[in-house]
Amino acid sequence: MRVFKFGGASVKDGDAVRNVVRVLQEVGYKDTLVVISAMGKTTNAMENVVECYFNDKNGINAAIQEVVDYHNGILANLFENPKHPIYGQVKVLFDEVKGFLAWNKSPKYGFVYDQVVGYGELLSTTIISAYLNEVGLVNTWLDVRNLIKTDNTYRDAQVNWERTQQEVAAKIDRSKLNITQGFLGSDDNNFTTTLGREGSDYTAAILAYCLNAESVTIWKDVPGVLNADPRNFDTAQLLEQISYREAIELAFYGASVIHPKTLQPLQRKEIPLHVKSFLNPKDMGTTVGKGVGIVPKVPCFIVKKNQVLLKLSSLDFSFIVEDNISEIFKLLADHRLKVDLIQNSAISFSVCLDNKFKGLPLLLEELKKKFKVVCHEDVSLYTIRHFDDDAVKSLQNGKSVLVEQRGKETVQLVVK
Repeated sequence: MRVFKFGGASVKDGDAVRNVVRVLQEVGYKDTLVVISAMGKTTNAMENVVECYFNDKNGINAAIQEVVDYHNGILANLFENPKHPIYGQVKVLFDEVKGFLAWNKSPKYGFVYDQVVGYGELLSTTIISAYLNEVGLVNTWLDVRNLIKTDNTYRDAQVNWERTQQEVAAKIDRSKLNITQGFLGSDDNNFTTTLGREGSDYTAAILAYCLNAESVTIWKDVPGVLNADPRNFDTAQLLEQISYREAIELAFYGASVIHPKTLQPLQRKEIPLHVKSFLNPKDMGTTVGKGVGIVPKVPCFIVKKNQVLLKLSSLDFSFIVEDNISEIFKLLADHRLKVDLIQNSAISFSVCLDNKFKGLPLLLEELKKKFKVVCHEDVSLYTIRHFDDDAVKSLQNGKSVLVEQRGKETVQLVVK
């Protein structure tokens, strides 16, 4: 069985959904499980609904209506009959969102976020499954929350692999075309959980692992894995082959084409991952698998923007020793700040952080009790794998470099 994953850009409107049909017709769709993200920027729009719920109650209806109008526009484009049952199915989903927001008693942001934002994937798959059936691609719609079981770490749930494998084995008919959601799971109380932003790639890998799939294909709006993000770099080159190890390195440093957690379950069972263009589905794309490190071997550029650089030093000029470092990392974990780079000397410690869970203000309060703290916000972390002098100079040119760190294969620069 194969696993396909289509992201938000590949299903952003009626024409994009028709293109998904074209891709499936060109490459085949029997014995295939298709994982689909929310349409277009729906996740962002649903996040706005959650923000209104907590901070602007008067804006909730308008925020929801924006999502309703967007999906109704896609429905009208795909289904000529305004009495088609899909309209009622979509209305039910929006009624569920409104009902949850009306009756929810939990003050926890993460819990509310997962219950609301997850409807983006439920909407997209409900619409696309109905359209595929309409054009003759008979399929089975599956609720991934009944397949992927997790703990209750909302917004970043951890998979219960044993239970997930049991559910997948019992509930997926391998002989059919199956449609399900990315990004989502459910906890022991059957509340929706999410696997982290961009978690649909991870969903595909989880299901592939449990199914012993022959391959996973991620369909993107780029030709495959490139050596640089074309949105940030002028020249970008297709990487034809990448080993699991190399791809995990690129993902760890923040390469946006592959989710950092996606590769690990695939590597364990040596399931090849293909990254291909949904615009040109017959093109070669990139294959990630066992063996060759990277072909062609060229410098690979990765950038993480909106990072935070903290420079800590002891108040009395004493050494930064193991006990200090242990305490610092405990505080980082407690406030959910992801570490991207560290550098330390005898009396100082620098760390570049991702503040996606907004824990920085409380962290700074704690750190200032024991350390002198210099905080640089809105910095960028550049990573070059397989660097050469020209590659490094191209990034240093005209930028203020706050931290530089070099290894045998990798150089990292924190710049303002």
